[in-house]
Amino acid sequence: MEIGVPKETKDQEFRVGLTPNSVQALSRNHTVFVETNAGMGSGFTDQEYCAAGAKIVINAAETWNKELVVKVKEPLKNEYQYLRPKQLLFTYLHLAADRYLTEALIKSGTTAIAYETVELSHGMLPLLTPMSIIAGRLSVQFGARYLEKQQGGRGVLLCGVPGVSPGKVVILGGGVVGTEAAKIAVGMGAKVQIIDINVERLNYLESLFGSRVELLYSTPAQIEWAVVNADLLIGAVLIVGKKAPVLVSRSLVTQMRPGSVIIDVAVDQGGCIQTLRPTSHTQPTYVEEGVVHFGVPNMPGAVPWTATQALNNSTLPYIMQLADGGLAALAENQALAKGLNIQNGQIIHPAVQEVFQDLV
Repeated sequence: MEIGVPKETKDQEFRVGLTPNSVQALSRNHTVFVETNAGMGSGFTDQEYCAAGAKIVINAAETWNKELVVKVKEPLKNEYQYLRPKQLLFTYLHLAADRYLTEALIKSGTTAIAYETVELSHGMLPLLTPMSIIAGRLSVQFGARYLEKQQGGRGVLLCGVPGVSPGKVVILGGGVVGTEAAKIAVGMGAKVQIIDINVERLNYLESLFGSRVELLYSTPAQIEWAVVNADLLIGAVLIVGKKAPVLVSRSLVTQMRPGSVIIDVAVDQGGCIQTLRPTSHTQPTYVEEGVVHFGVPNMPGAVPWTATQALNNSTLPYIMQLADGGLAALAENQALAKGLNIQNGQIIHPAVQEVFQDLV
C-alpha cells in the first residue's frame, strides 16, 4: 500500500504522523511518501526518512493522494480539497466539536478513522492515552507559567515557600489527564483537589495519592465551592466521541479571583468551561471575567520530540494493520473498528451520530 505523511498545518503543530523508525518498519512491505520537512519540528530530517526507506515529496498533494494518509491533527479547511473517495485517513479528528470538518468528510467520501475513538474491550483508549498523559502534565506546567504576574496571572508560586501557602489546583475529572496533572501538581507542592463523578475512580486515586490529594465527588455545589478558590483550574473531562459537558458556567468564572488561570484540556471536544474557547500556541491565552484562559487544543505539539515518538509507539501496530489489510483490518480488529467515524458519506460512530442527528 502507498502511505502518505503530510506536514501538519495547524498553528505551531510540530508533530508528525510517522517517525523514521515507523517508516522503516512499514517500508518492508509498503511505500511511504513523506512531505519534505514534515518531521523537522520533531527533530527528524528528510535524510533520516530517506535512510529509513521513505520517498520525500515536495508538496502536500503528493502525500494526500495515497491510499492511506497518516496525520496527527484533523484536516484544516485548506486541506479539505485533498479529501477524496477510496482514501483512508487515520488521525485525531474530534468531530463532535467540528461540524464543518464532519460535513467535509461526509461530502468527500473519505473513510475517516479517529485515533481518539479507537477503544479496547475494557474501555481503554490506547491512541488517546499517550497524548492525554502529555497534555495532563503540560497543563500544570503551563498553568504555573501563566500564574506569573508578567503573564497576566495572580503572581502565585504553586509550591509556595515557608511561611506562605502554596497555590491551589482544582482538577475537573480524574481520568488519565486529571491523574497526570495531579502528579505534576503534587510534585510541585501545590494543594490539589480532583473532582470526579465515578466513586470507583476516586477510590483508585486514593490508593495512588493517599492524603496528598483531596478527592471530591462531583456535584454542582462541590464544583462551585472548589472553583471559586482555585488558583489554577484544569478541565479534564472526556466522554468518548462526544462534546464535553459544561461544568463551570460563566457566572461561576466571575466569582474566581482576578488573575486565576483556567486550562481546559478537553477544548478540542468542546471543553467543560463555558468561557473557554480554542486558542493557539501563537496566541495561547486571553483574559475574560478577569481570569486568564488557556485553550490550546494541541498542547502536546509544544513537546514534539517526545510526543511524536510516544504517539507512534501506540499508533504503529494499527497503521501496519491498515496498510496490510486495508478496510479488512476493521473486521479483524474490533478496537480499530470503533475508531471508524465516517465511511461512504455516512457517520458511523454512535457518539458522533448523536451530536449531528440532522446529518445522519
